[in-house]
Amino acid sequence: MHQPFYKDLVSGEYKLPWTRMHALKDYYGMVRVLEEFPKVRQTFNLVPSMMVQLEEYASGEARDPFLQLALKPAEELNDGERAFLLRHSFYSDPQRMIYRYPRYGELFDAWQRQKASGTRAVFGAQDFRDLQMWSQLAWFDEEFQAQDPEVRGWVAQGRGFTVADQHRMGEKQRQIVGQVLPEYRKLAATGQIEISTTPYYHPIMPLLCDSNIAGVAHPNVPLPARFRYPGDARMQLAMAREYCERVFGAKPVGLWPSEGSVSDEVFTIAAELGFEWAATDSGVLNRTLGQAIGVDGLYRPYQWRQNERTMGVIFRDHFMSDLIGFVYSRMDAVAAAEDFLRRIRDNCAGILNAGRDALVPIILDGENAWEYYDHNGRPFLRELYRRISEDGRMRAVTVSEALRLMAPQPLDHIFPASWIGANFDVWIGAEEDNLAWTQLLRARQTYDSATGVPDEQRRLAMEELLIAEGSDWCWWYGPEHESANRPEFDQLYRSHLANVYRFLNLAPPEELSRPILRITVPEVQVPPSGPISPVIDGEVTSYFEWIGAGTYRVDERSGSMHGKKFVIQEVHYGSDGINFFVRSDFHPGYEEELRGMEARLTLQSLRNAETSHVTVSFADGGQIVEEFAPPAEASLHRVLEVRIPLAVIAVKNGGGLRFQFSLWQGGLPIDAVPQQGWIEMKTTDPIELAE
Repeated sequence: MHQPFYKDLVSGEYKLPWTRMHALKDYYGMVRVLEEFPKVRQTFNLVPSMMVQLEEYASGEARDPFLQLALKPAEELNDGERAFLLRHSFYSDPQRMIYRYPRYGELFDAWQRQKASGTRAVFGAQDFRDLQMWSQLAWFDEEFQAQDPEVRGWVAQGRGFTVADQHRMGEKQRQIVGQVLPEYRKLAATGQIEISTTPYYHPIMPLLCDSNIAGVAHPNVPLPARFRYPGDARMQLAMAREYCERVFGAKPVGLWPSEGSVSDEVFTIAAELGFEWAATDSGVLNRTLGQAIGVDGLYRPYQWRQNERTMGVIFRDHFMSDLIGFVYSRMDAVAAAEDFLRRIRDNCAGILNAGRDALVPIILDGENAWEYYDHNGRPFLRELYRRISEDGRMRAVTVSEALRLMAPQPLDHIFPASWIGANFDVWIGAEEDNLAWTQLLRARQTYDSATGVPDEQRRLAMEELLIAEGSDWCWWYGPEHESANRPEFDQLYRSHLANVYRFLNLAPPEELSRPILRITVPEVQVPPSGPISPVIDGEVTSYFEWIGAGTYRVDERSGSMHGKKFVIQEVHYGSDGINFFVRSDFHPGYEEELRGMEARLTLQSLRNAETSHVTVSFADGGQIVEEFAPPAEASLHRVLEVRIPLAVIAVKNGGGLRFQFSLWQGGLPIDAVPQQGWIEMKTTDPIELAE
């Protein structure tokens, strides 16, 4: 459970609302649901930079402009505030969190029309008040939506909210946030959960200790000037243990190093401070042992030892954990839980037959996955926990329990890397990342050389440095990830660095006034410009045969969670007035995997919303599974090409259609275009297409 520190220590204002929003939706409910399954034990990793913000929200002291505007009477909003609300009120998955509530979906559609037409006067005062309510209510935990009379009443009411409703909704948020840490404290006291932690402001500790270590995992990666402050890593870890002791009454013994980032120096510091175990990813184990490790090597604990210091270590099953994080949200809850446990049993069969237990480490993001699930993932989690509770050969245990139950394998070193790609490329090496590190180093060196600064200001300057050392800023720099809030993250990072200089009574350097971010390349969608009639042979037979087709090129920045698999590179589509054609180009390197996949097309007439489904098996060069009259055809070689008669999908007289395209393998969704919504083709009339 993690959020960066969004508070500006100079202004006292929270620059983004995500700690509060996830507290409403995830932090309480994820642990609360375990009370229904007392046999299920879990480890929750709580990051202090998130928890200290929760305490401030619960006390009512947090100054959050996003919440303030959500609670302001709609009649009193000025033009700038209305524009702010429209921009920031739809940060939810449309299918699972917006269209789930009819009024919220109605407002979202109205806003989309407003943006498309360029008009400004679509929303009245009541529309804005309903939007203010729904932008918050959609994030309320499932328990409160189902059990709390006021929240349940607002959800049922749907529209026509009052100023009094806004006021009570704000009070209810504070009450819910105030229940989060006590719930963890309660279950930790019973032993049902173990609480581990992360360095206070979530830095990538190996890079704090020595940024040049990134060159071990990625030789010749471009690196900025060397940042070497192992004392800062020690301080971040010590602060985290002390904070957890104050909140929960005991110092944690377990450590999830930020982003699973490890090194021998980090383990040495952690062991010296009293940590007994740490967790990271299976990719790090592979590089540590110099070979790909199967489940027999992965499904066991290890013990790292150097210079009389020891650390228990477990390695995350990357594939199984990512199934929960990225795949099962697109499946029925029962089928997903059944598939997950079947795979675990299959993986463990050989180990059990050899006469030993298997330890399966499932470790994943505690908050960001669930908004893509039905009802915030609660049906899936309940089904999974029920099945585990009833299984006589399987136990859900905390990490400390697992380490007591199984003898570890020895490790004399740990490869320096993170859970992403077994390197540090997300946080260092790209132009934006390296500039961020350069500016951090300058601020850190300025702190070292500053003199005559009062103790309290010097303390605040150090706190701003520790905040700026957090991993989240460089998560959004570089080419890997995308978010609507990237500009805000960039501004907030530079503000933290500027505050270092202010607290030291120095003028911030001019470079901090300029964005670090470069231009973001979004997804590209070009509508059809003419009729097409390609040969369905799985080859790009001629450059000209797809001229006039529409194109959808995938944006591969993966957002707040890393691990999404992109197989589809781009999709082309069009019509000759009789048939609908689709071509998919795939990324190189997936040729062998494609043979075991199938493509699923969902098509919908714009005229009457009648829906059709077409499945293409990739075996034997591409075959349409269903039988249609007139027949459809498909071919897979260099590309996938599909022809579907319009008559089959109830598109008549040049009518329009919209479609979704997805890849499946072994019953699991692998990739989809678009990730949300539909690709729309307004007409199939060849004359209109040519105009």
